[in-house]
Amino acid sequence: MEQIQGMPLMEKRSLPPRRPRRFRWVLYPAVFLMIAIAAFAAWFYLTASGTSLRYLMADTIITTQHREWAKYLIGKDELDKRVQEYLNRFDEMGQVEDDFNINLPSKAAKNVEVEAIEGKGYKGHILYVHDPKMIRVVTTSIVGQGEQILSMVKRTGAIAGVNGGAFDDPNWDGNGFKPGGIVMSGGKLLYSDVGMNDPVNVVGIDRDGLMVAGRYKPSQLLEMGVNDAVTFQPKFIVNGQGLIKNQADGWGIAPRTCMAQKEDGTIMFVVIDGRQPGYSVGATLYDVQQILLERGAVTAANLDGGSSSVLVKDDEVVNRPSSSYGMRYLPTSFLVFEHPEKYKSGNIWEGIDMKHFDSSDKPF
Repeated sequence: MEQIQGMPLMEKRSLPPRRPRRFRWVLYPAVFLMIAIAAFAAWFYLTASGTSLRYLMADTIITTQHREWAKYLIGKDELDKRVQEYLNRFDEMGQVEDDFNINLPSKAAKNVEVEAIEGKGYKGHILYVHDPKMIRVVTTSIVGQGEQILSMVKRTGAIAGVNGGAFDDPNWDGNGFKPGGIVMSGGKLLYSDVGMNDPVNVVGIDRDGLMVAGRYKPSQLLEMGVNDAVTFQPKFIVNGQGLIKNQADGWGIAPRTCMAQKEDGTIMFVVIDGRQPGYSVGATLYDVQQILLERGAVTAANLDGGSSSVLVKDDEVVNRPSSSYGMRYLPTSFLVFEHPEKYKSGNIWEGIDMKHFDSSDKPF
């Protein structure tokens, strides 16, 4: 070993190579990301606030045609249980008795107005029809196929209109021909997939202009003088009181169409746009309930929503339907006429074997 000034030089030792800095730039963010994911998962699944959000997301998916996807958030058993709980609750809400505290005027104004509305996360419109007798249920005119609302409005010469009731959609192909539940127009029962004494949830209007919503037998509807009606649920305002207690019971965030009546007989159709981030995500039924209570609703019920939600006035689509494919093809609509007595609805389903249009997934 060489010496310098009598001292031995230390032997050179090989040191491990330094890790490149770029490796650390990748490693540290990856570790932080894993920690963040673990923390989010713990919050999402183990805390009350996270669980609330998870169920809100599940409810939102339940309102779509891809209901089964909700099982990835809450599990298949919980999904089936939750859907059944909603159906049971909707039936209970439908049986809350109405006092029918509506002062129908002998002669109402014929004007029809649209109000733009906006809230947290949603945009939409309200169609006001001051004379409820101007409203009729109109059905598709195409054998074996639903019809778009704009087409129905133009074909019949209506002033305005919104989408109507439930329907089966086999294989989600958008056929829109087979209704769910019942369809009444002009005081006639045009379609029913239940017995005359089997209760079903309905939304409609009687010959005097009184809104009727809730759980009724088809035979009852005829006895009550109901003129026009479709099936959907739930009824959520009764005698001026909201039945949905909070956002958690609001059946998710989605595009909405709802019908309500004020004490003076005015009908309000609410159409909320949704599933369009940056414009309008959608609303819960609790949101819609609050909108309508603020405007004096005495009775209110839900109609078909999602990509079916459409508002047409003066031959133009007022809202922004959520489907990228445009308006859906539907079996029924609520249209507004200047001379409703001139509209005569035929029965498009008469003599047709409707089993051909069955779906394994019934309307919710």
